[in-house]
Amino acid sequence: MKTHTFIYSLVIALFLPVCANANVVYQVIDLGTLGGNYSCAFSINDNGQIVGGSSMSSGYKPHACLFDSTGGGANIDLGTLGGDESCALSINNSGQIVGWSRNKYGYYHACLFDSTGNKLNKDLKTLGGLYSYAISVNNNGQVVGFATKNSTRPACLFDPTGGGANKDLGTLGGNYGQARSINNIGQIAGWAASSKGDRACLFDPTGGGANKDLGTLGGYTSRASSINDTGQIVGWATSPSYKHACLFDSTGHSVNIDLGVIPGYTDSEARAINNIGQIVGTALDSSYNSCAVLFDPTGGGYNIDLNTLIDPACGWYLEDAYSINNSGWIVGIGINPDGFEYAYLLIPEPATILLLGLGALYLKKRRK
Repeated sequence: MKTHTFIYSLVIALFLPVCANANVVYQVIDLGTLGGNYSCAFSINDNGQIVGGSSMSSGYKPHACLFDSTGGGANIDLGTLGGDESCALSINNSGQIVGWSRNKYGYYHACLFDSTGNKLNKDLKTLGGLYSYAISVNNNGQVVGFATKNSTRPACLFDPTGGGANKDLGTLGGNYGQARSINNIGQIAGWAASSKGDRACLFDPTGGGANKDLGTLGGYTSRASSINDTGQIVGWATSPSYKHACLFDSTGHSVNIDLGVIPGYTDSEARAINNIGQIVGTALDSSYNSCAVLFDPTGGGYNIDLNTLIDPACGWYLEDAYSINNSGWIVGIGINPDGFEYAYLLIPEPATILLLGLGALYLKKRRK
């Protein structure tokens, strides 16, 4: 244990001085919009492809968007299912994109988007109800989210062909749940209603109902947002007095790690974890102002406001980080120099990549 602590402290000691002294640790790329004045990036794959939503020049309702990662503005409108709005929430390494869209009847349905922008989008249907949302797609093309069924709204494993053979993943005994993330092994994490409250959940992918309550930080509520290929799960959980980002114990024994906050902030939420254990998300103060955060995965409190790692002369303020790929590229939403909320991409500078690699090597050895 002392050796582990020493090695981790050494990595942090190497990393923090570079962050403090370098002019730029991450390069910020403005991803632009589809002609409107708002956009948000929700997912980035290992090839650097980025999806999210953006307002249009013709109206305020967003459309799903495949962003030009160079910042050149060649963003692709992915269209809808015949309705007036849509949003892309996940992209896998094959370029498959899922999210939600309104159909021509005005109902929100899970959608597999045509990545070419030719609008040949596929309605993934529901569990017999009126609504559904696709939230995550893995590299095998498996899609999860949630859908309505009679008077319930359980987590759902979608039929990616659009044939409607969707699988009810259930809840934790309540009437609703959401599958938020599926890794490449087929493990599914999210949250579901239980008799104890809304709880982070590891879902039974067979639909057999053997769903696992991942507990909290001593409070009543928790939600999982991301699971990586080693089975690490992040999200947020409450204690009796706060809501903090959390690294969950996937065994369900509730040995969860409180990832803490940033000084001056009261709450935090972890949005995503990559395969080397890097965690991103947001912190919020008592007035609900937010900042994008790179979390210390050990729970040691070495969390970093990502705004301190970019050149202040660029004029950006990073509000939230939604996704991080295995190269450490981060996407999210922030306020651009013109004062609009736009999608951004952070690309680590070479020195940062080296230090993150050292941290990844340590974390890999620690897991072994």
